[in-house]
Amino acid sequence: MARPMTSQATRDLTRPDADDRRAGRSVLYQALIGLCALAVLLQGLWAGIFLEHDGHRDAASGWIDVHARGGEIALALAVLATAAAVWKLRGRRDLWGGGLVLVVLLALESWLGGAIRDDGKDVLTAVHVPLGMAIMALVVWLPFRARRSRTA
Repeated sequence: MARPMTSQATRDLTRPDADDRRAGRSVLYQALIGLCALAVLLQGLWAGIFLEHDGHRDAASGWIDVHARGGEIALALAVLATAAAVWKLRGRRDLWGGGLVLVVLLALESWLGGAIRDDGKDVLTAVHVPLGMAIMALVVWLPFRARRSRTA
């Protein structure tokens, strides 16, 4: 009698890992929140590049545009990551709840950035920058938290 061409190990590689499912982990969520974290990190880099032109918006307008688009991308990735957490990790309130907080904070940050850029309300920078630091902390915490099992 002929043996099947696929081994148990091969079949296991093609299915989601049962241990990951029981532990409350999702590759989709981890990928999306990781990309969101990268986008948030790049926000700091781009802000640093255009802040060297402090007071000369015309000289920095290209980098200000990049910073604005990066914020929109970070917000979109946060929404997708939160949706993935609700869909795949419903039992992980820490992840989807943290994702909801991240979405709200990024939306607020985006609104503040728009007010600074479009309305010239530079005084809001005193809130925009520290809020960006808090967002960075949250977006770094979420992927690390996602790696932990739900029972840990």
